Amino acid sequence: MLIHITGASGCGSSTLAEALATRLGATHLDTDDFFWLPSDPPFRHRRPADERRSSLLGALRSGGGDAVVSGAVSAWGDEIENAFDLIVFLYVETEIRLARLRERELRRFGRVDPDFMTWAAQYDEGPPEGRSLANQKAWLGARTCPVLTLEGNLSTQERLERIHVWMAANPTQGGAV
Repeated sequence: MLIHITGASGCGSSTLAEALATRLGATHLDTDDFFWLPSDPPFRHRRPADERRSSLLGALRSGGGDAVVSGAVSAWGDEIENAFDLIVFLYVETEIRLARLRERELRRFGRVDPDFMTWAAQYDEGPPEGRSLANQKAWLGARTCPVLTLEGNLSTQERLERIHVWMAANPTQGGAV
C-alpha cells in the first residue's frame, strides 16, 4: 500500500507519516530527501527534476510495495502523483503552523530563516505558482485515489485513529491500520 501525507509546511506530515509507517510496518519516505541535494546549510540546492523523480520511483519500487510518503509530489509526474492508494491532506491554521516551524527551525538549526517563514506564511493566500492551499486543493482534486482531509490541530494519535477509522470503512482501498 502506498500512502501520501501532504499539506503546508509545519502541518505535521512528516511526523504523521513516520508514525503511520511504523504502525503499518512500511517504509517512510520524505520528499525533501529527494527534492534537495545535500548541503550545509540544508535546503539550498534543488536536485534536478528527472533525478528526483527517478530516485523516488526507485525507492517506491524497492520498498516492498508499502510506503508512506510525506511532503509534496505535485509536478513530479503522473507515475508518482497517481501511484498512491490513499492521500491524507492535513490542514492546520497558519498561526499554529508558523509556531511549530519556528520551534523546529530553532531546534534543528539554532536560528529561524526569515525568508522560509515568509514563504510558509503565504500558503493560505497564494502564490499562483508553487505550494499554496489553492494549488494543493486543485492538485488533490485531480488525483485518481481517495483523499482523506484532516483539519485542525490534532495530535498524531488522533490523526492515526481517524486514518484507521477511514481505512476500516474502506477495506477495498488498502486494508487496515
